[in-house]
Amino acid sequence: MLEKYIEMFDDLLVVDEPVSRAVDASRILKANEEVPVLFTDLDGYRAVGNMWGARERIARGIGIDKKDLLRVLLTAMERPEECIIEENPAFTENILTDFDLTESPIPKYFPKDGGHYITSGVISAEFGGKRNLSFHRMMVLDSGRLVVRLVPRHLYSMYNQAREEGEDLRIAISIGLPPEVLLAAAMSVSYDTDESQLASAISFIARDERLKLARLNSGLYVPADSEYVFEGRITPELVDEGPFVDITGTYDEVRKQPVIEIDSIYHVNNPIFHLLLPGGNEHFLLMGLPREPVIYRSVQNVIPTVHDVRLTEGGCSWLNGVVSITPQRRGDAKNAIMAAFSGHPSMKRVIVVDEDVDIHDDREVEWAVATRSQPDTDITIVSGARGSSLDPSLKEDGTTAKIGIDATIPTDKNRSLFIKASFDEK
Repeated sequence: MLEKYIEMFDDLLVVDEPVSRAVDASRILKANEEVPVLFTDLDGYRAVGNMWGARERIARGIGIDKKDLLRVLLTAMERPEECIIEENPAFTENILTDFDLTESPIPKYFPKDGGHYITSGVISAEFGGKRNLSFHRMMVLDSGRLVVRLVPRHLYSMYNQAREEGEDLRIAISIGLPPEVLLAAAMSVSYDTDESQLASAISFIARDERLKLARLNSGLYVPADSEYVFEGRITPELVDEGPFVDITGTYDEVRKQPVIEIDSIYHVNNPIFHLLLPGGNEHFLLMGLPREPVIYRSVQNVIPTVHDVRLTEGGCSWLNGVVSITPQRRGDAKNAIMAAFSGHPSMKRVIVVDEDVDIHDDREVEWAVATRSQPDTDITIVSGARGSSLDPSLKEDGTTAKIGIDATIPTDKNRSLFIKASFDEK
């Protein structure tokens, strides 16, 4: 539960005065993005935001060093672990069948949002023998209904299969989760992969513990360490969803999306609601960090000497990236560029650098571009590629142009001319 993570943070900002759920909490979170913020009176509820807005905090929450994040995620993808079942999870201490979502801790983040939004909710679903965990934004419609944004991925497929069989899709929404569950739910893996087993693998690698799941009355399994669980069904009914500020900090368009009917709400005693500020650092990392091992694996398939991958905050941890490799021969960097785009089709700019460049330092990356590349020979432009729907500059037909920059040391030149001087050299 979130209390144990909050106690880890010595930079925690505690806001004790009453704060409104309608935009006021967002202003405080935005003004204090570098630190976790605990609200003790968010219209009478407890809530926390900016928890996982730094790689160091995510790593600490999992129980590993920051430098091991990529390795642990890669290993988890390759070796999922079975979960264990907890019979009496803490969230079953309170089960509500008479509730009003409009009076819940669910906040409104920005003034022009279509309503109050769940942004940190992970949906658990099972259909046709498959189990899925995934992130989705959900807007409050009334006392017992939400509208969910579904993109054409695994939950969308389950929803369509259920509709074809004339059924609602049973789901559960978990809020207030361990970081390994949040990362696993945002990973892009095959339809046959159970993301809860990825979360279990992360936990097992880091702490020699497996993820605990709990079984609801509906038969669905959810993370046992949830603060809140909303149990319900995705129905065939479609209504307007949005506007909503997404990861780019701009308002996404309004679309017809499916309605969720909530049947019951579970929560622990004195729960803490997780606020995930749209377009904030925490949003960047929880959405972008799980994509980095996918990009790494794609590049590794063509360039075995890949070292690291990062989706940059300046590109919303979604649209721009940096890849570190050791080129073996001419053309390796260009192959890395194309593989990176293949691994993450939403990316529109990638810079490839040598292993001596710290890809987590934007100044070093820009230095590499300035001193190791020439625009007329080291830039690759791809036109008419599929782009991200989150990019407001996307063309009307859904395509975009992509740019790749080879900022590695030219293989046909004297390498020593491109290396920074050091006081330790002899």
